[in-house]
Amino acid sequence: MDAPGRTDAAPAAAPPSARAGETPARPPSARIIWIDLLLYPTHSLPTAAAPVLVGLGLAYHDGVLAPVPALLGFLGSWFIHVAGVFTDNHELLRRHPGLQEHPELDHAIADGSLALWMIRAAVAGWLALALLVAPWLWRIGGSPVLALGALGIAASLSYNAGWAYVRRGLADPIFLLMFGVVGVAGTYYIQVAALRGAPAPWALLASLPLPVWLVGLPAGAIVTAVMLIDDLRDRAFDGAKGWRTGAVVLGPRWSQGEIAALVAFAYVAPLGFWLGLGLGAWTLLPLASAPLAWRTVRAVWTAARRQDLAPLTPRMARLAVVHSALLAAGLALAR
Repeated sequence: MDAPGRTDAAPAAAPPSARAGETPARPPSARIIWIDLLLYPTHSLPTAAAPVLVGLGLAYHDGVLAPVPALLGFLGSWFIHVAGVFTDNHELLRRHPGLQEHPELDHAIADGSLALWMIRAAVAGWLALALLVAPWLWRIGGSPVLALGALGIAASLSYNAGWAYVRRGLADPIFLLMFGVVGVAGTYYIQVAALRGAPAPWALLASLPLPVWLVGLPAGAIVTAVMLIDDLRDRAFDGAKGWRTGAVVLGPRWSQGEIAALVAFAYVAPLGFWLGLGLGAWTLLPLASAPLAWRTVRAVWTAARRQDLAPLTPRMARLAVVHSALLAAGLALAR
């Protein structure tokens, strides 16, 4: 959740005292705790789906579509992603008890309806689900599949506690690469391997055409913008935790400008795919979602309170999946 910044900056602000002292009027239900607050499907599902959609569209464009291996690859990556979301909340509750960043979770810990061991068990369960699909994917794609899975696990589980993430401002490029390059390349690779075989898997991975490594960058940019909205929303709490996000170190206008730049890039990039990569004018189809992008970015710039930013995270996540679906359709139509 970071952007590079000074190493001596003080927290932007202390968490709002009124918020910190609040206790929910009623204990949250198990569904709210485990689905809305921990699983967070309106955030985790669209961001995981976005690069997979692009990989499917490009595979169809190149005549190597194999949807079943791609679906299993998506499930494995989403399970890993969700394990990371659970780990993030576990580390927040373990390292910063009483911070009240998520008062519903603090209340659930206090009344015993939630415990850290339960969250650890959930993390293990999601990783076990990911491992269930790993042998089948490994039989198709060989050792690159295991390497990409290990990379995803390392990146996902180290998000909250990671030195590189929160102390050296590397979250932004890591998100861009994981969702904009690795996710698309992995989706494309497993389909090629399923259709053509992979007797030399690393050579096959290295031989993937240039568009495979580039067409997912708009998806990665918008998913990174999703993370940056969280940074804006939690700026006071991140400062209290000693996290060095761009919003903490450089201020909210920096993060708002970065969000606007990332979204703008996502809408300029299809022009490069058409003119520079020769993928066809249909790759301009994502421009149809520009009004949604404009409204979302404008809402980020005008949001003045933490509660105003909260609904913008899933809103930006929806933009990521809409943009990616339109790009995938454009790639398919341009075959």
